[in-house]
Amino acid sequence: MREKILDAMRDFPIIAAVRETKDLNTALSSNAQVIFLLTGDIMNISEIVQEVKRHDKIVFVHFDLLEGLGKDNKAVEYLAEKIKPHGIISTRNNILIHAKQFDLFCIQRLFILDSQALKTGLSSAKQIEADSIEILPGIMPPVIEEISFELRQPVIAGGLVKTKEEVINVLKAGAIAVSTSEKNLWFIE
Repeated sequence: MREKILDAMRDFPIIAAVRETKDLNTALSSNAQVIFLLTGDIMNISEIVQEVKRHDKIVFVHFDLLEGLGKDNKAVEYLAEKIKPHGIISTRNNILIHAKQFDLFCIQRLFILDSQALKTGLSSAKQIEADSIEILPGIMPPVIEEISFELRQPVIAGGLVKTKEEVINVLKAGAIAVSTSEKNLWFIE
């Protein structure tokens, strides 16, 4: 499954980052093969995940943004066993470590705010060994290039990417894909 997910990102390197449930149908009708759910709660997440799967798209739940579940190992187990997304996104190392035990594709989200955050993020990524790393903000091609060189995990650029030119630049810098909530980018050819 991991290779299928990475292949989907390579085939169409724009990931639809859905911030509000009202945007889900747009994402489902888009060219994006991978959807990041940056919304949802304990009452609707199962239905949303199943709807994405019915459209033959790959779905990730952003664990940290999911409302109504604790931010602990039992919540990870619940997601893995009952909701069954293809994977999760989190900034929390302990959550990612636990999620790997359930064969979820794990994306470690790192906020690169300065050189210290870069150093700490690289160290954490090497320790956790998530399946992929999402770097925010994603509009920093030199930083994406450095991280892609330093880590063996595929890098996703996310945050503040708004134009096709920015997408091209971060892909050239070494990112495997770009996650964005800019709906017009979900449809580019």
